[in-house]
Amino acid sequence: MVMILERYEQQHSNTERELNETNHLSEECWTLGHAKLKDRIDLLQRNQRNLMGEDIDSLNLKELHNLEQQLETALRRLRLKKNRFMLDSVSEIQKKEKALQDQNSLLLKKIKGKEKEPVEPPLVDQQTQQYVVPFQLNLGETYQGGEIEERQRQSQPLTVIPYWMLQ
Repeated sequence: MVMILERYEQQHSNTERELNETNHLSEECWTLGHAKLKDRIDLLQRNQRNLMGEDIDSLNLKELHNLEQQLETALRRLRLKKNRFMLDSVSEIQKKEKALQDQNSLLLKKIKGKEKEPVEPPLVDQQTQQYVVPFQLNLGETYQGGEIEERQRQSQPLTVIPYWMLQ
């Protein structure tokens, strides 16, 4: 039993030592990682200031040339994006123009078709000076010659519509 306890204490102390070592290593990794990240942030902030035109007095010729290339590349990308946007807008407007031209030609055809149809002058009642529209309602009657048609014309009164309603 004593041997088992000694072995247990030995294993426990070894495990404890290993844990302490790994904790120490992980702390070193964290501090090293923190330092690297802080340096990276400082570099990015300095680059951002340089791109904005600040703190460029301290740059050497190579760094200035590199900065100029970065700005030219960014400007080229912006111009390409702007041109793409403008071309898309122009093509969209051309599609709308084509649709409007098609609609306009259709309406012109309809107008020309209406002009070809003879237009009867409106009837005006001489006493009331109002337009008169003959109104016929033919429900279910079949045509059996001129007799029914003549009877319908005589039996149906003329409907009087004021002239302002026709405009």
